Amino acid sequence: MNTSTQRRRPGRIAAAALAAALALSLAACGGSGDDTKSGAESSKSTTAESAGFPRTLTHDKGKTEIKAKPKRVVALDNSLVEAVVALDAPLVGGIGSYRDQKGFPPYLGAAVKDTKDVGPLDSPNLEAIAALKPDLIVSATVRHADFYDRLSQIAPTVFVKTTGPIWKENITFLGQALGQEEKAAAKLTAYQTRAKKIGDAINAKGGGSAADGKPTFSVVRFVDGPTRIYLPKTFSGIILADMGLTRPENQRDEAKFNIEISEEQIQQADADHIFTTSFSGGEERKKKFLANPLWQRLNAVRKNQVHEVDDATWMTSVSLQGAEVVLDDLAKAFQVDPAK
Repeated sequence: MNTSTQRRRPGRIAAAALAAALALSLAACGGSGDDTKSGAESSKSTTAESAGFPRTLTHDKGKTEIKAKPKRVVALDNSLVEAVVALDAPLVGGIGSYRDQKGFPPYLGAAVKDTKDVGPLDSPNLEAIAALKPDLIVSATVRHADFYDRLSQIAPTVFVKTTGPIWKENITFLGQALGQEEKAAAKLTAYQTRAKKIGDAINAKGGGSAADGKPTFSVVRFVDGPTRIYLPKTFSGIILADMGLTRPENQRDEAKFNIEISEEQIQQADADHIFTTSFSGGEERKKKFLANPLWQRLNAVRKNQVHEVDDATWMTSVSLQGAEVVLDDLAKAFQVDPAK
């Protein structure tokens, strides 16, 4: 063996040893082909889950950065609770009790079985909220303007302005906050389509007092105070408008929320169909109205077209789920296809 061969051999041995080590390392890390594929799929899933995050949202109280898709959400208004549930986001805390409502609405079902009530609405329990370790808190300026700074110290917090006439816009906004934009758009479109189908079926029956023969609709709420006629910018009013249903001429003002009437002004509630609700404390007021001779003269009363419906749904749910129940009620009242 010559000297040059002796000099080359150690280099060849070292190279072979390095190659072997690399092969063993790759085998240990990569595993089988199935394992490699599983790891790739997991990586893709994680990437899809976090797509679009972090993101900064401009909301009613400023700007808030949301670093990752929320997995522990707290909603501090009953309308926002239902919006989060509608978008299939994980709701760990929310306002369950609202006015005379005790607990979350039954129609939310298992979606809120593990959700902690952090109410009351007027003064949410900040310690209970913090204990839930949320990664997003949502509320409304009209509800909790004074709590915003303290809530923001617990977790990223976003506020909508209010929860009444902009309930559909709030669902779109929460879709952005929760990374569920497509789902928000799809659910709102499905609601709008269903509302129009039921409204068209009701209008097709005709027999109404409107100029085009369509029926007119009035919504009356009995409370502990002046009786209210609800106008187009209210929750129930928006649903009727989405259905294409007609309001009496005196009930078309979109600048006002409602008309307050005394017993002497009962005639203002008249329509071909009157839907009534009673809030806690309004039962006595309702008895007086219904016993008044002026009430008996209303067209809807004479035609036996007064429909009593659930106050919690028609007035305070202010949600996609509540709107769907209102559509159920209207389809049933007119015996038309519920379009489900």
